[in-house]
Amino acid sequence: MLSLARTRLSTTSYARTFATQANKNFKVVVIGGGPGGLSVSSTVSKLLGKDQVAVIEPSSVHYYQPLWTYVGGGLKDFSESSKPMGSLMPKDAEWIQDKVTKLDPDNNQVQLSNGETIGYDYLVVAAGIQINWDQVKGLKEALGKDGVTSNYSPDSVQKTFPFIQDFKGGNAVFTFPNTPLKCPGAPTKITFLAEEAFRLQGVRDKTNVIYNTSLGKIFGVDHYGKVLQKLADERGIKVNFQTELLEIDSDKKEATFRNNATKETHKQPYDFLHVAPPQGPPTFIKESKLADAVGWVDVSKDTLRHNKYSNVFALGDCSSLPTSKTAAAITGESGVLKHNLIADLQSKKVDQAVYDGYTSCPLIVGRKQLILAEFSGYTGQPLETFPVDQRQITNVGQFLNKEVIPSIYWSALLDGSWTGPSTVRNALKFLRPANLS
Repeated sequence: MLSLARTRLSTTSYARTFATQANKNFKVVVIGGGPGGLSVSSTVSKLLGKDQVAVIEPSSVHYYQPLWTYVGGGLKDFSESSKPMGSLMPKDAEWIQDKVTKLDPDNNQVQLSNGETIGYDYLVVAAGIQINWDQVKGLKEALGKDGVTSNYSPDSVQKTFPFIQDFKGGNAVFTFPNTPLKCPGAPTKITFLAEEAFRLQGVRDKTNVIYNTSLGKIFGVDHYGKVLQKLADERGIKVNFQTELLEIDSDKKEATFRNNATKETHKQPYDFLHVAPPQGPPTFIKESKLADAVGWVDVSKDTLRHNKYSNVFALGDCSSLPTSKTAAAITGESGVLKHNLIADLQSKKVDQAVYDGYTSCPLIVGRKQLILAEFSGYTGQPLETFPVDQRQITNVGQFLNKEVIPSIYWSALLDGSWTGPSTVRNALKFLRPANLS
């Protein structure tokens, strides 16, 4: 995998100045400067050249959010998870540093928060997911204080490990919301890392580690979930299923949960509380004609092309693709999308590339322990890269996820050259034992 990574040449980008360049049209407009948006815009802008591709992204900082589990677990410094957005923008793409407020696919336009409109021939929506902190009463007020934290916030993730270090015993509670969310393994990962830290700090015998998940199982894919549940049982982690966080009373240090099977509510005192917040489609997508009934961009799960507007594509967390919302999924999605979009741009009649639902959720279960889960979100079947049983806990997997994959992300995914491990998987396929095929 290392051989596929390339070193990024330093580039400079600039934000569009609307006073002189308002209402301009582009061949391709990409909404979002996350991994999906940058991967697509990097490749397409190299193909089309200057003044043809625009990236609409309001943020000045790009975060590699998979690293935040390690930050919250005290294994990485927060500074390693971010780079200036301008340093990552493709040199041939134009950066429009603003928010999209409205999508108008009937007229091939998007509207920005300053009232300007941008026209496109093709639109790629890679806008990520919206975190809805307000859906849990009292969460915003409690976050980052008195042991309440979340690895889903750039501010509070920096407080997670100090809160773990300061923990002296009592109830350590972890939650999983009753919504889709990015990196659905993340709430479980920090539970295992915190439990290990409590053991190392000598307070485990005075601690109740409680994982309240709205799901009916600890992990959606049984191939790995059974191993994870067995490990939770062995380490004394109490897992409560179909249990949703409703409210936090920070004055009383008490959280209210509901069992969604029985509809009964109960109050849970806490001394440490890690919250995975409710999440959903961005409002501007949900209110548009591009949305499906739930609010995600309604695309074909095979081609990533919109089911109604053929010049619109989407990938990543904002899409309707029925697979896990992870950066790993975006690698495979980006390759499929770019193949199909470029064929359109070049007016070539080629077979459409088809996405197989590949995603990965490296399940961190200790400082040096990881289960490298790789599977199709469409079928639930393993799509493992290496010729071993990846349900096994390894420190090699931890090194790969902690040190190697971030390098691939920064140097190869964002510049469009990395589209997932399928080539590596195929090359190693002949080494895979028949009982693992």
